[in-house]
Amino acid sequence: VQLVESGGGLVQPGGSLRLSCAASGFAFSSYAMRWYRQTPGKERELVAAISSSGGSRNYADSVKGRFTITRSNAKNTVYLQMNSLKPEDTAVYYCNTEILSGNYWGQGTQVTVSS
Repeated sequence: VQLVESGGGLVQPGGSLRLSCAASGFAFSSYAMRWYRQTPGKERELVAAISSSGGSRNYADSVKGRFTITRSNAKNTVYLQMNSLKPEDTAVYYCNTEILSGNYWGQGTQVTVSS
């Protein structure tokens, strides 16, 4: 199982970024996918989750209305569109899935929101 995030970077407050997570090594279309984030000294926080079909999505209260999680089962990729970014969104963002063989994480991508 491999999860590879991309799309992070430095953005000004109010700006947008789209994160991608390319998955391989498992039946992607059969499993829910999640985005988490973590800042130094804090526990990893669940940001958004999407069901295997994409028909069900959930968000942390702190990002509702600003972030959108989507997936392409044809491309084995999950996305996180982040709009109206705030300095408190600064974190390392991780892609995650839990399948029969275990719980898997990507390496993370840094998002920094600063003027």
